[in-house]
Amino acid sequence: MIIQNEDIIVLNDVTKDYGYKRGIFGESFSVKKGEAFGLVGENGAGKTTTLRNIMGFIRPDHGKITVEGKDAFLDAFEIKKVVGYVPGEIALPQLKTGRDVLKSQMELLNIDDFSEADRLIKKLQLNIEAYPKRMSKGMKQKMAVVMALMSSPDILILDEPTTGLDPLMREAFMKVLLEEKGKGRTILISSNSYPELSLLCDKVALISQGHLMTVADNNAIQNRDDQDYKIEFLDHDNFVRFRNEWFRITKVREDINQLTVEVRKKELTTLFQRLKLYQVKYLTQVPYTLETYLDDFIKKEGEKNETK
Repeated sequence: MIIQNEDIIVLNDVTKDYGYKRGIFGESFSVKKGEAFGLVGENGAGKTTTLRNIMGFIRPDHGKITVEGKDAFLDAFEIKKVVGYVPGEIALPQLKTGRDVLKSQMELLNIDDFSEADRLIKKLQLNIEAYPKRMSKGMKQKMAVVMALMSSPDILILDEPTTGLDPLMREAFMKVLLEEKGKGRTILISSNSYPELSLLCDKVALISQGHLMTVADNNAIQNRDDQDYKIEFLDHDNFVRFRNEWFRITKVREDINQLTVEVRKKELTTLFQRLKLYQVKYLTQVPYTLETYLDDFIKKEGEKNETK
């Protein structure tokens, strides 16, 4: 029996080496039931290779992957019964219409009820009467999404699913994913859109050159106790005097009398009271986002490598 918080997808020291430093190397992470887990990284970082290994399309050279306790490669047929998958490259069967493609998928999955597919079609404004071969990239993407979700699978594995969608359709699709997450679905998604990952995911893994660099806890980032405030003073005298305060200064722009301070939430009242003693031109909070966290991580890793 699968219980909440149990690890549903587990990668243990997984390597798939294509040569020339391409592939994934020693990847280890897990995704819990009901969790939305994201993969982010540069093009060619290894995100698609990771997902294809999990789907059992390719076999790792080293390490092991399990999905619901089953071997991802040896038990791939059984695993696909509980997984909805959107690949990075969409290739639809060359049938007469999109409706025929969906009916074919329903037969394959032994689905009799078209209501869930119809709901998704309306939300994504998909024309299923179009000829698949002539569908745009965006329409093919919508088709793949409907095909993946129409069976209400326990697990969704999505390889950059919003590619090709216009901004309004991206928003509509993200609402669909949030609904699926609310139903307790487990979601593993690769994307290079930080706003999308931040909105949906509980955790996000940064992959670079085939190596998993870090796993960010998005919930902790959004509920971070430290907050950053950018302050610009009316003149240089006020700027210099404030620098002697005890607040932690993280960034200085002396040319415009501006600095950034990092304070804990409980220290905010003290900060605002002290600022009453200064002539302040403006004060604004600097959002700390998933992108900020990962950019800071990359910067620190770069500094470490420079000192070696």
